[in-house]
Amino acid sequence: MIIKLDNLNEEVADQIFTIFQRSYKVEAQLIGVTNFPPLSRSAQDIKNSKSRFYGFIDNECLAATIEIAIEDRRLEINSLTVHPDYFRKGIAGKLLSYILDKFEFIEAIVETADVNEPAINLYKKYGFVEFKRWIPSHGIKKVALSLKNAL
Repeated sequence: MIIKLDNLNEEVADQIFTIFQRSYKVEAQLIGVTNFPPLSRSAQDIKNSKSRFYGFIDNECLAATIEIAIEDRRLEINSLTVHPDYFRKGIAGKLLSYILDKFEFIEAIVETADVNEPAINLYKKYGFVEFKRWIPSHGIKKVALSLKNAL
């Protein structure tokens, strides 16, 4: 089941934070870095975020989250994290599909590390195409993908 999460609620923000920590630690290992910027995000940062959060609930447990922002019909996927206990169960795809179906948008944008093949493959499966590669100041090579939507 997918639900909107109230990140202003401290307990919910803590649950999102826990999933971020577990998922991003695995991603940091995949990328081969010890200093991974998403791991420095606190529960308070999540609580104060203006983003919208949706969660996949499995047996009353939060298994995965997707964080989005929409401005001028542009959908930005700021994070898509799955608790490692729920990897390879299709949950990330279910969250992504839910968001792409739920909101009207002209373009959806997402960024990830350029070596994060599982994420890149997931987005490409849903029609996203790469449009940019760069190295930000933290030094982790990134790729941006876009999905155009003819409304």
